[in-house]
Amino acid sequence: MNKFMFNHEPAYFTPLEFDRLITFLHDQGASDITIQSGENVIADIQGRLYRVTVRKLTQQEASDLINHIYGANATAQVQSGTDLDTSYQVTLAEKVFRYRVNITACQLQGYNGLQVTLRTITANPPAIKDMGLDETLQKSLQILKGVVVISGATGSGKSTLLASLIANFLEKPDSNLKVLTYESPIEYVYDNIVKPSSVISQSEIPKHLPSFSMGVRNALRRKPGLILVGEARDKPTLEAVIEATLTGHPVYTTVHSNGVVDSFRRMVNLFSAEERQARLYDLIETVQAIVWQVLVPTVDGLRTPLREYLVMTDTIREQLYQVSADNINIFLKEALAKYGKPLIHEVKEKLSRGIISEQIANKFISYKGD
Repeated sequence: MNKFMFNHEPAYFTPLEFDRLITFLHDQGASDITIQSGENVIADIQGRLYRVTVRKLTQQEASDLINHIYGANATAQVQSGTDLDTSYQVTLAEKVFRYRVNITACQLQGYNGLQVTLRTITANPPAIKDMGLDETLQKSLQILKGVVVISGATGSGKSTLLASLIANFLEKPDSNLKVLTYESPIEYVYDNIVKPSSVISQSEIPKHLPSFSMGVRNALRRKPGLILVGEARDKPTLEAVIEATLTGHPVYTTVHSNGVVDSFRRMVNLFSAEERQARLYDLIETVQAIVWQVLVPTVDGLRTPLREYLVMTDTIREQLYQVSADNINIFLKEALAKYGKPLIHEVKEKLSRGIISEQIANKFISYKGD
């Protein structure tokens, strides 16, 4: 028996018993918990997987948990072929833990099993001063209108950076903002943030509203002061984001991409060939800044973000208006090098300060062709 076994294992796991197990595993430092019908509960602790229950769970136990986390009939939705993403908060003995949750059906011993994956997330957003933003970038991300795009791969810290920006707005005594967020799932909450003059309402997609695009259109009926859209992943969502910004609302969103230039290209390419030139003009007018980031190991065993960014100025916009959608990449590469901060600059800075190793730096120097 390993040291991480749950010593108070019940004969049947009710949702409350699962909460007790999750609390126990949080205290053991688990970053990832897998709860699956027909299997022991498995926890990822410091990169190693441990079976933490003696007994394998029944289908009914997994089903009860899923319906508790997501709501009635969630099991039926999953077994019909829809995986669910949501968040879950455990409050037990004055402790509050938050998890990002995925619920998926799986084949198990000839029948449709169920798997719940819980990934630890920090309940409170980090302070913006801890985000490592240089002064120019931090000021440029505090917009009154238009759209800020935070891009990167999954796990690059996009949601964390956005949460710190939102918290910063909420904490200011003179913000006077109604902040509306549409996320999938809700990761950070702002219950412990002092809000002198602002209010925030968070909606989860598709739990509270069916899609991000519907979320943005919902926001426009609620007189928002600031809108956060978890991801501009498709044409309807990006159209809604553009509509919101053209009507004078500040919007913050994310894009999965491989760099600042790729972020702009991906947004343009969401539209058909016939629409691209017109939509390119809309993006030129509305995009205020694009930030791309990746998290890398530091020499002391932690992680740090490497960022590149381009803040849109009138000079850049005037030049972009002369560019066709087909040639946008070439110009943006030149604009990033001349007016922005390419990733290679950040890599060399953090290498010279001893924050990252030469091995890590060389990966990005080679990747960017420098």
